[in-house]
Amino acid sequence: MQPIFVGDVQGCAAEFDELLARAKARYGRDFELWLVGDLVNRGPDSLELLRRVRDWVERGRCRYVLGNHEISLLRAAWGLRQPHPLDTFDDILDDPTFPDWVEWLRRLPLAVSGELGGRPFTMVHAAVGEKWSLDDVNERARAVEACLGAEDAERAVGLLAANRDADPRADDLALFTRCRSLTRDGQWSSRDPSRPEEAWHRRWAKRGHEYAVVYGHFAIQGLHVAPGLRGLDTGCVHQGRLTAWLPDATRADPFALPDAGFWQAEAQRRYYDEGGPIRA
Repeated sequence: MQPIFVGDVQGCAAEFDELLARAKARYGRDFELWLVGDLVNRGPDSLELLRRVRDWVERGRCRYVLGNHEISLLRAAWGLRQPHPLDTFDDILDDPTFPDWVEWLRRLPLAVSGELGGRPFTMVHAAVGEKWSLDDVNERARAVEACLGAEDAERAVGLLAANRDADPRADDLALFTRCRSLTRDGQWSSRDPSRPEEAWHRRWAKRGHEYAVVYGHFAIQGLHVAPGLRGLDTGCVHQGRLTAWLPDATRADPFALPDAGFWQAEAQRRYYDEGGPIRA
């Protein structure tokens, strides 16, 4: 089964379909999708993409982790965030079955770990802690997921309303879904790094971790291919491209270099800029 990791789709259904058609033509049914989160928002087709991806997840052919835009959607649904003119997930909020979408989304994972070739790895949306082992990643993700997906939805609402300085789980949730950089004193930030060495993965890499990381959330950086790291957000919604990584699992370490296992679908148009959504 060929794993296909896909970067931030953000409502870009046409480009997603292009990559999917290519996968079907080459592998038939012998592949599974791994989505790094931010399937929704900013682009035009959030609800349609959720419907399709949910079907793939429930058939056991897709792994999908929460991104910051899924968290924003949940916050909007629970009245913790005012609707924003830059959002394009009204099609989900207005869907008659929206409460069911909330229940499904809040039970998605924050991190999915596995092994490719002989290399353990994890897939997250944005980042992992600089010092975290793979066990730490999984333990912290499961703790947040248990609260976000709790039977009592008020626990989930409380988590998303919590101050990250007061609740370590809220801080971990934000790091998993929003982190891009580390400050000099080791604190994480959602801001783009002002210097390359401030990118979260630079300090993570210096630690010499045995596990690898697949992530998104970093469009300004573009495709990031480094030993043990695959960053797949290439800004499709900003008229960039949608990127898929197809690791060669026959290699002892598919995260080693060189690596030419990438497909890209060029954006059909610009869907979003600083002024907000660009309607067709």
